[in-house]
Amino acid sequence: MRDQDVPEESFTDRVAASPMLHLCNEGDPELFRSILDRVGDKWTLIIVGLLQQRPHRFTQLLNAIPGISRRMLTISLRSLERDGLIQREAFAEVPPRVEYRATPLGVSLSEPVIALATWVSEHKSEIAARRAAVDAASIDE
Repeated sequence: MRDQDVPEESFTDRVAASPMLHLCNEGDPELFRSILDRVGDKWTLIIVGLLQQRPHRFTQLLNAIPGISRRMLTISLRSLERDGLIQREAFAEVPPRVEYRATPLGVSLSEPVIALATWVSEHKSEIAARRAAVDAASIDE
């Protein structure tokens, strides 16, 4: 049988066979992608992971997250607050005090975040070795 004789799999068949395709295409695909982009962001993963245990002040988060700038932390916190994953609470004190805490929605995200972070921790040496091997091979070419 030639390739042209094989019926092409329909989009509906492919979606039904793949949970990820199904999730990506049901409802509002653009909204799905924007949320996946937010929750898959490296800063989001770290911030949600930290806030799931207890509230933190801005400076505590800044000091706890290596490599994040003040600007990026501010942008990330605003986006997470907009999406309902964290709550910002300002206290009427001198000097002003602001704390960030995970909302129930943010706490529900923390389990997959911790699972993903655990996976990264368990596989980082293997991935680093593969990167080094591929980089060395590309230099030799």
